[in-house]
Amino acid sequence: MPYTNITVQIDGPVASLIFNRPNVLNAFNNETMNECRAALRSFADDDAIRAVLVRGEGRAFSAGFDMKAAAERDMSTVDHVRRQMEFQFDFIMAFWDCPKPTIALVHGFCMAGAFEVALACDITIAAEGTRFGEPEVRFGTGIVAMLLPWAVLPKHAKEMLLTGNDKMDAARAHAIGIVNHVMPPDELIPFGRRMALDIAAAAGPSVFFTKRAMNRTYEIMGMRDALRASLDIDVILNATPSAEKTEFGRIRKEQGLKAALAWRDSRFSDNKGG
Repeated sequence: MPYTNITVQIDGPVASLIFNRPNVLNAFNNETMNECRAALRSFADDDAIRAVLVRGEGRAFSAGFDMKAAAERDMSTVDHVRRQMEFQFDFIMAFWDCPKPTIALVHGFCMAGAFEVALACDITIAAEGTRFGEPEVRFGTGIVAMLLPWAVLPKHAKEMLLTGNDKMDAARAHAIGIVNHVMPPDELIPFGRRMALDIAAAAGPSVFFTKRAMNRTYEIMGMRDALRASLDIDVILNATPSAEKTEFGRIRKEQGLKAALAWRDSRFSDNKGG
């Protein structure tokens, strides 16, 4: 199918899914999410594809869900909120569920929903200088796919999610287990491709069933049920008004997203030099 928000490249046994909205830091709108899921389904159906690289065009992997699109969306009822959040959840988990191994190559910004996509991928490789964050609590919303507690120790997860700090660097992300490797920017794609080719060179059924077995291990421990329970809570959170959410929305409407983000960030110590 033709894509307008992503680019798909096939090079031998390796497919690349590239977020291609660089003018908005590859923010995910609904069209982008639909295209990504369609591309992942096509990879799953193609026996020649053995591994998938996931990356972003331009200055960032992705800034997360598109806030401008969100502001224009009807979220006036709990049902509207639930439908949109389930749609976003299914998009993130499509990377986890893809039967072909997925390798996220992140650079620039990897924020919020994009951070969750990187966690959902099987392997994550970061360029030096990448900035990670889950800033949702800072403007009154919550986490769509609560994958972080399954990837790192609980104290690391709680620090990141409860402060909403969005300035974690690649070295720290590597130290706590969010990323597998940190590379110089010009080596990110070549390194990722070499890893993908190593996966592709292995026995196909072994790779397929090993990924399935590992995923099933987490799901037997309750991961899928826990994620769904967290999503239910997040729907309630996003349907519940708060002073921070109201003020953020007012500033975004009257002065634009940049001003709203500046207001959000000005209230926290990591933006005050102490």
